[in-house]
Amino acid sequence: MLRRSVTTPASWLGGRPGLFLHHSTRCLSAEASSSSASSAKPPANNAPEEDIVGQQHTNADTSSYTESVEDLQSPEQESHHPKGSVFWTAVKAVVAGSIAVGAAASAYATYAYPSEEIEKKISELRTSAQASNPEQNNLLQKVQNILYSSSMKAAAEVAGLYLEVRKSIEDQVKGFAAPTSDKLLPDLLPQERHVFTLVLDLNETLVYSDWTRDRGWRTFKRPGAEAFLEHLAQFYEIVIYTDQLSFIVDPILEKLDQKGCIRYRLTREATQYIHGKHFKDLSKLNRDPAHVMFLSAHAKETCLQPENAVPVKPWKLESEDTMLLDMLPFLEYVARYHPADVRPVLASYDGHDIPSEFLVRTKDYQQKMRKLKSQNPFFRSSRSS
Repeated sequence: MLRRSVTTPASWLGGRPGLFLHHSTRCLSAEASSSSASSAKPPANNAPEEDIVGQQHTNADTSSYTESVEDLQSPEQESHHPKGSVFWTAVKAVVAGSIAVGAAASAYATYAYPSEEIEKKISELRTSAQASNPEQNNLLQKVQNILYSSSMKAAAEVAGLYLEVRKSIEDQVKGFAAPTSDKLLPDLLPQERHVFTLVLDLNETLVYSDWTRDRGWRTFKRPGAEAFLEHLAQFYEIVIYTDQLSFIVDPILEKLDQKGCIRYRLTREATQYIHGKHFKDLSKLNRDPAHVMFLSAHAKETCLQPENAVPVKPWKLESEDTMLLDMLPFLEYVARYHPADVRPVLASYDGHDIPSEFLVRTKDYQQKMRKLKSQNPFFRSSRSS
């Protein structure tokens, strides 16, 4: 779970940097093949990004499975219904269709929403199913009311059953998916108590992983990623914290961080599993929360401490991207001026593009200082002395 970064010779990978990704490629090929038509291919020419971990491979042989379903009843065995039962047959078909639609809607709701919201929606469905209008005298309206009530009851029952199963599974998953320790990182050295910790996400932040049917998975580094790490390693304790598996992360970082700028690597085993998603829990880093920043393309939605989040634009192979280099002035400023608590500073940039807003504030500050110097001779003389 906790891995100390080391500089590894390229010969470690034997000229095949994508070897460690081979198993994950095969495991995910079935899922990715269904969406291959919409997969974004990396630029063929004039692209500044570099394929840091990739492997050519052929698609695994797959067998086609076809099933033929024969009618359980031959035409001679078909039963003949009296004409008087046609109406009730139609009613049964409508009821069955309503139940199927309700069940499908319930299944989607349980997938798209957390457990608390599902419970609320189930309660609303049951209330809606019980609602009736006694003033309805029309037979058609009564039938419609019965059909609606039946579909709502079916949806509520299916969703309730699924919710029970889902809670049971999530409770079991939490038992082995939760971090095994409340201290994911070792204690800081006494001489480094003042150092801030910069936590970085991986995918769409420093790199981008892309899949195509022809070549499988390939990983590209974001423009400026190496310079970004090398420069900030002078000021920060840099930690990678990702929800990806370690056997995927390790070969990527061996190629990306050849100078050993990253001190620690935290992978999926260090995340919190909540409502079917993996979240980064900065409270378990064994660091002062006032001195921690989490920089990610999905910072707000994947971190349990959004007040420590530094959101950046996701990178998806745009060749002209400069986001990492644009963030350097702000991050260096924070490290140099060392605020007592970085969270209020980050809150002041909430809703703004941090590089652009920092540039505007810097210019405003410089203008105020020049104006103050020109209007106050005492200030000018004291500054010169």
